[in-house]
Amino acid sequence: MSVSLSFSRSPLALSIALALASAAHAQGLVAPQPLSQDDSALTLGTISITSKASGPLSTRSVFSSVDIVGADILENEHVDYSWELLSKAPGVQVTQFKQGTDAGRFSFRGFNGEGRINAVKLLIDGIPSNDNAGGMPFLDAVFPLDIEAIEIVRGTNDARYGLNNIAGNANVITRTGGNEGRASVTVGSFGTQELQVSKGIESGNWSQNYFLAWRDSDGYRDHADARKLSLSGKWFYTSDDGRWRTGMIARYYRNKALESGYLSYEEAIKAPRSSPAYAAADRGERETGQLSAHLDGELTPELSLSAKVYANQYENQRWVRFSAAGSQQERYNDEQQQGAITTLTWRPKVDWAHEFTLEGGLDAQRQSNLGQRYRTTERVRTSQFRDWDFDLHTQGAYVQAVIRPIEALRIIPALRIDDVDGDFIDRLAGTRAPVHDYGLIKQPKISIAYTLSQQASVYANWGRTFQIGSGIDAYRTQDRNLRPSINDGWEAGVKFSPLPWLNGRVAYWEQRASGEVARVLGVDGLPDPGGLGNVGKTLRKGYDIQLNMKPHARTTAWIAYSHQVARITAPDPSAPATLGKEIENVPHYLVSAGVDWQATDRLKLSAWGNAQGDYYLERTNTQGRAGKFAVLNLGASYRLSDTMDLGLQVKNVTNRKYVYAWYDSGSSGYSPADGRGVYASMNLRF
Repeated sequence: MSVSLSFSRSPLALSIALALASAAHAQGLVAPQPLSQDDSALTLGTISITSKASGPLSTRSVFSSVDIVGADILENEHVDYSWELLSKAPGVQVTQFKQGTDAGRFSFRGFNGEGRINAVKLLIDGIPSNDNAGGMPFLDAVFPLDIEAIEIVRGTNDARYGLNNIAGNANVITRTGGNEGRASVTVGSFGTQELQVSKGIESGNWSQNYFLAWRDSDGYRDHADARKLSLSGKWFYTSDDGRWRTGMIARYYRNKALESGYLSYEEAIKAPRSSPAYAAADRGERETGQLSAHLDGELTPELSLSAKVYANQYENQRWVRFSAAGSQQERYNDEQQQGAITTLTWRPKVDWAHEFTLEGGLDAQRQSNLGQRYRTTERVRTSQFRDWDFDLHTQGAYVQAVIRPIEALRIIPALRIDDVDGDFIDRLAGTRAPVHDYGLIKQPKISIAYTLSQQASVYANWGRTFQIGSGIDAYRTQDRNLRPSINDGWEAGVKFSPLPWLNGRVAYWEQRASGEVARVLGVDGLPDPGGLGNVGKTLRKGYDIQLNMKPHARTTAWIAYSHQVARITAPDPSAPATLGKEIENVPHYLVSAGVDWQATDRLKLSAWGNAQGDYYLERTNTQGRAGKFAVLNLGASYRLSDTMDLGLQVKNVTNRKYVYAWYDSGSSGYSPADGRGVYASMNLRF
C-alpha cells in the first residue's frame, strides 16, 4: 500500500520559473566576482568572512559538501522550531514528528531523522549539542533572529568531531558583537504569536549580546498548543592588541506543549487536523540550559589556541499514548553534560610548501543520564517499568595538516582517535553493566583538492568514523560484546563558476557501515525484548547537484537536488529477510529551491520550496511507502523606513497534504504536516 498523498504539480517548478522571470528584469549582470576555489564550500546568502590567517582551521578547510547558510536567508523565517530552518539547506532531510516537545530533527547522507541512529553532530557556537540519543533538543533554544549563519558539513572526513558525526555535522553560529538592536513581532495562522528581541552592546574591549524570544501557538492540529520561552546572553572581552578574546555564553529554553497524537492512515486523509480521543491527556514539558566559557588567542604569530568548557542540561517530561489499545506512558529524562575542547593550530612559514598548517585537538564529554518511564492514567502514575541511571564518557584526539606543495594543490591528511567508557544501572532489575569494550576507535581521513582554474576546482576525500548505540544499547547488558559500527565514506566532486553570477557543485558519494546498530522499538514504544537491534552491513550512496545564481544585483536564486539510496548489504542473522532491502525512512531524493527578488528599493519578494520522495516504513519493505511531498512558500517584505519593515509569508501555499509516518513491530502512526498558513510581522532595527 502506498500512503503518499498525491500532488499534481510541483511547486518547485514555480520557484524556478520565478527565478527566471526575475532574471528577465535585469538591467545588466552584477560585476564579476572571482569565485574562490580554495575550498569546496558553497554559500547561500551573505556571510562575513575574515581573511585573517589565525585561529583553528575553518569549516571551509573540510573538503567535502560544505554549505553555509547566512542570516539574511534565515532571519525572517516563521517556524515552530529552528530545525525547520534546515529545509532551506541543500541535501537535508527534515523529519517532522510534530508531537509536542518531541517535534522533529534533521539528517542527511542517507541517514534518517528517526533517532534510531546517532547520525549528525550538532553544535551551537562550537558547543556539542546532541542529547544521548543523538537528538537535538538544544537547537529549540535558538530562534532565527539570533542566528548569524549555519555551517553544514556532509560526509565522514571531518576529523574535528567523533561521536554522532557519521553523516556529518552542523554548527549554528549566533550573533556576537555590534551595537545593533532588532525586534520582530509576528501574528498568524493557528493562533501564532511571537516576539523576538536581539540587542548587541559593544564598547571598547567589551561586547554584550542579549536575546529574548516568546512564541505561543495553537498548532495546526487539535490539541497541539505550545508555549515557548528562550533567553540568552553573551559577554566577551578582547585584548587591546586584538590577539586574545575570552567570554561566556548562557542560554535557557522552556517549552510546554500538548501532543496531538498519531492518526491512522484513513484519519490522516479525511481529518488531518483532528486529534484522536486517546491523546487528550498527552502533553510534555521541556527545559534546556547551556553555559560555556570560551578562550581564543595567539600564543605566537604562528601558533593559535582555542579552548572551550561547557555544561549542558536537558530535562524532558512527556506523557504519551501511541494508540487506543495502548496505555499512556510518562517518559522522564534528565541529562547532564560537561565537556572541554582544546585546539592548537600552527602555521609556520616553510620553504618546501606554498602553505603548511598543523592542527591538533583534544575533547572530552561526561554524561550523567536518568531515564524513567511509568504507566499512567490521565498523567497519574500506576506503575514503573523503567528506571535507568547511566554514565557515558567520551574522549577524543585528532591531528590534521593542510599541505599546499604548489599553489593549485591542497592535501589534508588527518587521524582521529576516540575512547568511550561508562556504566549502566537498571535500578528496577538491580543490575549493572559496563559500556561495550569498544577499545580505541581509530579514524584515518584524507582530502585532496586541485584548482583547475579560477572557474573550477576538483576535490576528493575519504574518511572513517564510528557509531555506537544510544541508551541501553551502548552497554553490555547481554552476553555478547558489540563492537562499534565503522563507517567508511568517500566523495568526489567539482566546484565551478562558469559565469560571474553562477556557481555550483556536483558530487558523488558513498558510505559503508559495518554492523550498523539502530534502536528497535517494540509494540507501543516499549523496549524490544531482543535488546539490541542490528541492521547489519549497509551501503549508502548518492549524488548532489547544486546551483547558486545571482543574475542581477536585485535577484538571488538557488536550487539543489540530492539523490540517495540506503540498502542493507549483509543483514543481521536475526533478520535475513532484510538482505538487499532499503533502510526505512530514507527518501530517494531531496530538493530545495528558492528565489529572492528586490522588486523595488522598498519591496522584496521571495519564493522557496522543498520536496522529498517517499520512503519505506520498515526494513523488509513490505508495509508500503510514505512521506512524499512538494511544498511552496511565498514571502514579501516592505520597508517603511530605515528602521522598520513589514513582512508577509504564506507557508504551504497550495495547502499540500502530507504526513510523517512510522512503523514498529506491527504498529504504525501518521502525523499530518501543517496546512496553509499566513503570517504577518513587523520588524524593527534600533
